[in-house]
Amino acid sequence: MNQMTGAQLIVRLLERQGVRTIAGIPGGAILPLYDALSGSDIIHHVLARHEQGAGFMAQGMARVSGKPEVCFASSGPGATNLVTAIADAMLDSIPLVAITGQVPLPMIGTDAFQEVDIYGMTVPITKHNFLVRSARELLEVIPEAFRIAMSGRPGPVLVDVPKDVQNQIIEFAQFPPVAVRSPSPVVQVEQVEAAARMINEAERPVLYLGGGVIHSGAAQQAVNLAEQAGLPTTMTLMALGSMPVDHPLSIGMLGMHGARYTNFVLEESDLLICVGARFDDRAIGKAAQFCPNAKIVHVDVDPSELHKIKNAHVAINGDVAEVLDALLPRVKVQLREGWLARVAALRTAFPMQFPEQDNPRSHYGLIHAVAEALDDEAVITTDVGQHQMWVAQAYPFRRPRQWLTSGGLGTMGFGMPAALGAAMAAPERTVVCFSGDGSFMMNIQELATLAEQQLNVKIVLMNNNALGLVYQQQNLFYGKRVFASRYKGEPDFLRIAEGFGIPAIDLDAAANPQATLVQALQTPGPCLIHASIDREQFVYPMVPPGAANTEMIGG
Repeated sequence: MNQMTGAQLIVRLLERQGVRTIAGIPGGAILPLYDALSGSDIIHHVLARHEQGAGFMAQGMARVSGKPEVCFASSGPGATNLVTAIADAMLDSIPLVAITGQVPLPMIGTDAFQEVDIYGMTVPITKHNFLVRSARELLEVIPEAFRIAMSGRPGPVLVDVPKDVQNQIIEFAQFPPVAVRSPSPVVQVEQVEAAARMINEAERPVLYLGGGVIHSGAAQQAVNLAEQAGLPTTMTLMALGSMPVDHPLSIGMLGMHGARYTNFVLEESDLLICVGARFDDRAIGKAAQFCPNAKIVHVDVDPSELHKIKNAHVAINGDVAEVLDALLPRVKVQLREGWLARVAALRTAFPMQFPEQDNPRSHYGLIHAVAEALDDEAVITTDVGQHQMWVAQAYPFRRPRQWLTSGGLGTMGFGMPAALGAAMAAPERTVVCFSGDGSFMMNIQELATLAEQQLNVKIVLMNNNALGLVYQQQNLFYGKRVFASRYKGEPDFLRIAEGFGIPAIDLDAAANPQATLVQALQTPGPCLIHASIDREQFVYPMVPPGAANTEMIGG
């Protein structure tokens, strides 16, 4: 018989599940679990400086590894500080297991010190959550949390463990089996055959890839389908890298800040093959006017996404990789020379423009210079705002899981802690976080964690001393009534970084910014790279809020 406390049992179950790094912050209600974790020789704990940072670190690990990763927080404010990171994981379908401490069972509902109903709060933003009422339940709850997080459409699971449950001693005969992913829905052959017929008969088809292609590990099958059937291929923000950006069939990112020609190609299509995407409003604009002449094939592992925004002529519920494996043998080899010539003509007439691409002191030039200094093994994270869209437009993503960004929730403060998590999961890779000054200040305290861990993370800070995307929208759509979007003071980010123990360079003062940038990127360890960006540089093209994708402005 095994005898241990609930806290010790959690640690052993996490070890057995393959967890090797946990980010978190201790507090009174979770101290028994931290005491048990101190005895583990297998799991490395990273002490974050804010629980939201810990949640994003776990996300960074999960987005790189593709498997559920773990964060810890104590009760009350510790747990509520995790909420944004959990919601972010929910909207971007990231497998995450968040374990929180809770006040002892007899005190629940008494408004005890640092008590909140985190179970109730997180019902809408998790795939599932648990309030554990006995240590014996942990034998089922912990493996089940991992199974749910990784099965079907991935997502976050919360496990709330009262302090007395952590301290409770139990005896049990054997450990439960390690959790594995549940079987995917059985692929319906009739629907696959119908989809193949539509692809074979279409004259102007477009392949539309979403984040589900990355999550299912199906990027190669998607590229194979495009090549086999001669399909121009567009990607959502979350799918960038699933097809190399310079692949002859790639037409880049669609939607709000995609190239004009990409949205015009979609406008002319007669068949849209949507794979692992959810017809998000930032991707499709005004839904009623998106691909008005196209029939739709929609493949998604989440049945609730089918017919939710756009009705599909053929809807296939299944794992993307399994569906594509079934589809490929049924799709004819086609060159589609006429359609691809039309796509090329639209690309020539309405190209994506990158002004000042050769000037490393400009926004596009800086992104281009970073890409030139790195290979495709690098991982790129961003925060949220103008810099995020510039990177999505201009960085040459060529592999899955190279690009980590907050898409669905659009969370400022995501980039740096996610970069730390990426570096923990893949220490052999260089990780670059592009950030804006507004986003950077949201979780700037994680510079202390970065200095402590000495991870190979470079932060490229594009500083325009403003909330750039807010400033842009106020200028374009609110009569230039600029309010609460420009900062009155300007922090010295170089001294702040150095105060945290992070080396910093200023491209503004560099005699040769290109050489300075290359040296910083290729020197192992953390570094802050600061560059001033003109506040009047806007993200173009842009679909105005509520407009159709073909009504883009600028660019």
